[in-house]
Amino acid sequence: METKIIQRPDFMAKTRVVASPWKRKLWHFLMVMGPGLIVMEADNDAGAVSTYTQAGAQYGYHLLWVLLLLLPVTYFIQEMVVRLGIATGKGHAAMIYQRFGKWWGRFSLFDLELVNFMTLVSEFALISLACGKMGISPYISVSVAALSLVGLVATGSYLKWERVVVFLCLLDLTWVALLFTAHPNAGELAKNTFLPTAPVGGFNSAVVYLIIAIVGTTVAPWQLFFQQSIVADKRLRFQDLKSARIDTFIGAVFTIVVAGCMMVIGNVLYTRHIGYEDPSQLAVAVRPILGTFAKNAILMLAVNASILGTVAIALSSSFAYAEVAGWGHSLQKKVKDAPGFYIFYVLAVLAAGAIVLIPNAPLQVIIIGVQVLAGVVLPVAIIFLQILLNDKELLGERFANTKWNNYINWTIIIVLFILSFILAAQILLPNIFK
Repeated sequence: METKIIQRPDFMAKTRVVASPWKRKLWHFLMVMGPGLIVMEADNDAGAVSTYTQAGAQYGYHLLWVLLLLLPVTYFIQEMVVRLGIATGKGHAAMIYQRFGKWWGRFSLFDLELVNFMTLVSEFALISLACGKMGISPYISVSVAALSLVGLVATGSYLKWERVVVFLCLLDLTWVALLFTAHPNAGELAKNTFLPTAPVGGFNSAVVYLIIAIVGTTVAPWQLFFQQSIVADKRLRFQDLKSARIDTFIGAVFTIVVAGCMMVIGNVLYTRHIGYEDPSQLAVAVRPILGTFAKNAILMLAVNASILGTVAIALSSSFAYAEVAGWGHSLQKKVKDAPGFYIFYVLAVLAAGAIVLIPNAPLQVIIIGVQVLAGVVLPVAIIFLQILLNDKELLGERFANTKWNNYINWTIIIVLFILSFILAAQILLPNIFK
């Protein structure tokens, strides 16, 4: 039997003797995996927990089919990002500046930074709400979370950071355990997942608003920038593409399954006609029904979701700004070697946490509103991505989009634009869907 040695450069420079082909493939996949799972599951953040549980609490299982439709959307969009990152070795912000010029580069960067910062506020908002139900002061919970997030990133080791974040992602499997405590009706679950159904009262303005929020939280603009940056930072290469695609697909499935579980937990309130306010109130409301474990698990999962979302979103902002500014930007660099990159991250985290501590801030409104804003910004971000992936001079035949890639991607873009126009119409003409 032939023995081969697998070697990777830099932090992946581990030499391991692997005797059999399937073990070689498995070892290679384990070295490559991480970015796809992280970027997908980090998107099940504060906004996701709030949006998915609210969808279940207000409309039961009736919007599960939206998640199933979003599964291929999430994969195809992020697969393009993987190809672009591997082919160029650069982040998304840098590529937009290089390909479209400063004006469009600044436009896309401003959109990203604005939506990202508002999303960071929503992450700390959920930390405050969830910890408040556990009797922890917001000043303590938000401050400890912010300092922990700074410490997580400032290690100067991509591998250490990735291992911790992958572990946090896997903690979300607890949502699957919670699903079984809710004893869902399997027939109704399958029916509403695979057959589009309208909630009671039809597709009124509230339903349309929530559907757009679901789209905005499932496929967010920051994901495009973040995954490309960490693919470049991890220095994935041509031979890693297949494994990176599998990593991204697993992440997409994982994320949609967890999102569906959140809707099922929200359905507990729907079937009992209990009003929904936010995930922390949901956790308290389900305690007499599902038990103390469910209450504590939901609160802790909400905090975990916010931590995941904060680290990914703040890093996407920091990577994007540092790429454009020409600063050193890598999780493999020490703070002293990339001060601007780390300072930008720290300032974004601390400023967002400070806003949440403002008395009487409308936290749940902020959380849901951010998802809708992300849904509006997303189509523009994907158009930049689509044009870049059709630049054969830049990417070559191997990495550029094929015809079927373009058919799928333009369909996704058109649908997202339609949803954005519907949202605009709803805001300008509030009675249009009544």
